[in-house]
Amino acid sequence: VQLQASGGGLVQAGASLRLSCAASGAPIRRYSVGWFRQAPGKEREFVAAIKSSSGSTYYADFVEGRFTIAKDNAKNTVYLQMSGLKPEDTAVYSCAGSSSLITSSIRDPRQYYCWGQGTQVTVSS
Repeated sequence: VQLQASGGGLVQAGASLRLSCAASGAPIRRYSVGWFRQAPGKEREFVAAIKSSSGSTYYADFVEGRFTIAKDNAKNTVYLQMSGLKPEDTAVYSCAGSSSLITSSIRDPRQYYCWGQGTQVTVSS
């Protein structure tokens, strides 16, 4: 499967954005999909994930209820709806997929083997 992230942009603090992760080459329903982000000079960090088998969702602590991950199998796309954006959310956001992910590893980027090109999110204060 190939993944393509889009939807980033420049917004003010408090605004909302919806990121999309479009899949091609295979049905996205077969894959667990995660969103990760990387800010300049920082390590890549887990943001959110949705499990293929159960549809269960997982979030990083810093999300604090502001983001929602969802999958639309008909559109072969996973979304990350972000609201209440803060300047510290500024980063390149990437989506990744795996068909063999176990729940205990869902936050580990090394467990994903399909990565899409990232999309820049910049939040101004």
